Amino acid sequence: MVAVHFDKTSFEKTLKGDKPVMVDFFAEWCGPCRIAGPVIEELSEEYKDKVVIGKVNVDEEKELAQRYGVMSIPTVIIFKDGKEAERKVGFPGKEGYQKMIEDHL
Repeated sequence: MVAVHFDKTSFEKTLKGDKPVMVDFFAEWCGPCRIAGPVIEELSEEYKDKVVIGKVNVDEEKELAQRYGVMSIPTVIIFKDGKEAERKVGFPGKEGYQKMIEDHL
């Protein structure tokens, strides 16, 4: 399963679901984002039955990035029950992202 690429509409709809949602705010030109990308894809496969994992391109979805105060990328936010539960700025490695997910299951 490939991580979902959210736009404003799909993002809002997904937040209303019953699973936690992990969102990677990224840009194509961002070096650390390119390193994090394959890890996000791996995690979307590993946790496909437990968590919705997706990506928001901050260049294409500026409004979403602004709404959630994303100032640096990559920024990964976990939403639970439609509300922000945790945020990591920078790339903490696969283990860092796994810990985030596990803490909110």
